[in-house]
Amino acid sequence: MPDIRLFTEKDLRRAVPLDLAAVECVEAAFRALATAAVIMPPILSMRIAEYNGEVDVKTAYVPGVDSFAVKMSPGFFDNPKRGLPSVNGLMVVFSAATGLVEAVLLDNGYLTDVRSAAAGAVAAKWLARPDAKRAGIIGSGTQARLQLKALTLVRDIERALVWGRDPASARACAADCAEDLGLEVTAVDSIAEVMGASDIVVTTTPSAQPLIDASQLRPGQHITAMGSDAEYKTELAPDVIATVDQYVCDHHAQCLKQGELRAAVAAGAVSPDLDYVEIGTLIARQRSARGSSTAITLCDLTGTGVQDTAIAAFATARALEAGSGTPFNSDR
Repeated sequence: MPDIRLFTEKDLRRAVPLDLAAVECVEAAFRALATAAVIMPPILSMRIAEYNGEVDVKTAYVPGVDSFAVKMSPGFFDNPKRGLPSVNGLMVVFSAATGLVEAVLLDNGYLTDVRSAAAGAVAAKWLARPDAKRAGIIGSGTQARLQLKALTLVRDIERALVWGRDPASARACAADCAEDLGLEVTAVDSIAEVMGASDIVVTTTPSAQPLIDASQLRPGQHITAMGSDAEYKTELAPDVIATVDQYVCDHHAQCLKQGELRAAVAAGAVSPDLDYVEIGTLIARQRSARGSSTAITLCDLTGTGVQDTAIAAFATARALEAGSGTPFNSDR
């Protein structure tokens, strides 16, 4: 049996920073989902409500990619109270030709963080106004920080506002982002302040109750909602999707099951049968969905298995080129 390569989080952080190459990797994955015969089964999801946790398993086969990944991703959202990260997990990379294990990526959720942030950058690239300069971040955890950094890769962001349920956490997030990105970043007391001053808003929370409603939307605004990736989560009130000028999703069937679209359909605010545009289709057509500078746009990101296979293949290749990782053979 051939060796399996074991990569640590440290190996993978060195190999795959959040940069334009990572954004292009995820953008190509979205395009493949719209144009290639991708095989992507539904997400296997298990909620452990007793501990405010969940475990998701995602995978996809992408024609032309020599390997595929199976990702196991726990999210336990009370962990920060224990001094632990909310997101953890690992990816296993298999040969697409033989099914043999080629690598184990012990990333502790790092690659999920990167590909999720990169997806936010792709959404802003194709949906936000080109002159957008003010960002609003709902949430104050790791993904909040990364989403703001990702926005700076595709838009000339000058100022950002951060809101979090814990004011101290929001202040820490704002301070970290200001130092890391060289921006003016301010923690604010209300979501209304974020919505009233931001050209682009990214929601990054595991909230089970809506945080934003249609009355808070403003002309020309773009919203990327990436926190709702399970059937019990929702960050947007049902009237938001009914009100925006353009709703775009990462995967229609998946968003109907566990995205913001699910809650809006369940409330009767929108129909499940409309021809909702997927972001991969926009990329394949090389066409923005923004009709005017005053249009309000929304991208519903639930996180897809094709993103995980893409970032895992990208990370494995990068790490191998760097000569990192430890060979392991179960026969020895």
